[in-house]
Amino acid sequence: MASVVRFNFMIHGIVGQNCEATIRLIVRNAGLTQLVEAIIDTGFTGFLTLPLSVLSNLNLQPYRREAGTLGDGSTCIFDVYRGSVIWDGEFRQVDINASEASPLVGMSLLYGYRVQFDTIEGGAVTIQSLISLN
Repeated sequence: MASVVRFNFMIHGIVGQNCEATIRLIVRNAGLTQLVEAIIDTGFTGFLTLPLSVLSNLNLQPYRREAGTLGDGSTCIFDVYRGSVIWDGEFRQVDINASEASPLVGMSLLYGYRVQFDTIEGGAVTIQSLISLN
C-alpha cells in the first residue's frame, strides 16, 4: 500500500514594535512576483489585502467588488483581485482586497492552520497546517 508523504512546512514571522504579528509572503501573477510583509489580522475574514501599488506592479485586475465592515464599524466597498501566494510551500489562488492600509493576512488564508506567536517585541510567529499535526 502506497503512503502519501506530507511535508511539514511551517510559515515563520515576527512580532514587531507595535505588537503586530507579521509574516512575509510572495505574491504572484503571470510570472511577476513581489515579496510583501503582512500583518495577521484575526478581525479580517478575507484572505489578503494589498495596496494598489503592489496590485499594479503585479498587473492584477479587479474582477468584482464587495462590501466590508471595518474595525470602527463603518462599511467600505473594496475592489477584489485574484492572485497567487506561496502558502505552506505551494502556490495558492486567493482573493485580494485592495486597501491602502498595511497589507493584512485574514482568517480565510489562515483557515485550517494553527497560529502561534510570542507576544513580545521580536517574538516568534509560527503558522502550521492542522493536517500536518495529525
